[in-house]
Amino acid sequence: MMTAIGIDLGGTNIKGVLLDAAGRIIDQCMETTKPEQGGGDRNGAHWKQAVSHMIGRLRSKSAGTVTAIGLAAPGLPDESNTAIRVMPGRLNGLEDLRWSDYLHEKTVWVLNDAHAALTAEAKFGAGQEVKNIVMLTWGTGVGGGILINGELYAGNGQKAGHLGHMVLDIDREERGITGMPGTLENAIGDATILQRSFGRFASTHDLVKGYKQGDVFATYIWLNTVRKLALGLCSLCNLLSPDLIILGGGITKAGDALYKPLSDFIALYEWKIAGKTTPIRQAHYSDMAGAVGAAGFALGRTLSAQRA
Repeated sequence: MMTAIGIDLGGTNIKGVLLDAAGRIIDQCMETTKPEQGGGDRNGAHWKQAVSHMIGRLRSKSAGTVTAIGLAAPGLPDESNTAIRVMPGRLNGLEDLRWSDYLHEKTVWVLNDAHAALTAEAKFGAGQEVKNIVMLTWGTGVGGGILINGELYAGNGQKAGHLGHMVLDIDREERGITGMPGTLENAIGDATILQRSFGRFASTHDLVKGYKQGDVFATYIWLNTVRKLALGLCSLCNLLSPDLIILGGGITKAGDALYKPLSDFIALYEWKIAGKTTPIRQAHYSDMAGAVGAAGFALGRTLSAQRA
């Protein structure tokens, strides 16, 4: 049985899966990503070691030899998909790190985390047999991916699909990691929740908890966050007119606390043609989609190389 290991290295968590060729998760694990700190961990020594240990643990769960290893991370991969070439502002030490060298593996296939998530959902999950998909991943930051006629659209420099960097407010002074002001990522991403809530909430999880408990301030911040998400999604529908929108990432597991107000706001803003709306689905693999996609991508690339 062919198996692959997929790792999703995020700003909040590191997730890993052992996957078979049919997309079934044999084993999975997750641990917190400790932020870069001064001194010895300035270049991400902790999370680099955590990735190495996670791969070892998952390999021990395989009944046979692991066929391929894939790693998904924020940023833009190089042309050969062996390293993240560009990742400004976060995860110091990630840029140009050749994972195959660091892990002493023959090949480690590397791709953008949101592209990996869309790959998983299109091949195995919520987007099976759908040709045109927009996927938005919502966690520490906001990423995304675009599927056109059944193929991932990566664009020039594999930059396409960075949906979190769309501008919602041109008059905002703060700039996102790409230098754009008033981005969707800054408006809803977990990385800015402390600032957006005036220090009241340390995470979006805490914010949603307060909203569910009826806290007035939490309700105000959360509903404004969801409204901005709805505006971003409706803008994407006007631009790309997809057959389906998939939402992934840990924050999208908020259930009715997210999907009920999101539906109400989309009903207010969406441009409907003959009453037709764009369906929205929760990612099948939830916040493990990036790891699953990394494994699937690696398996596909490895098999293609063997056939060549």
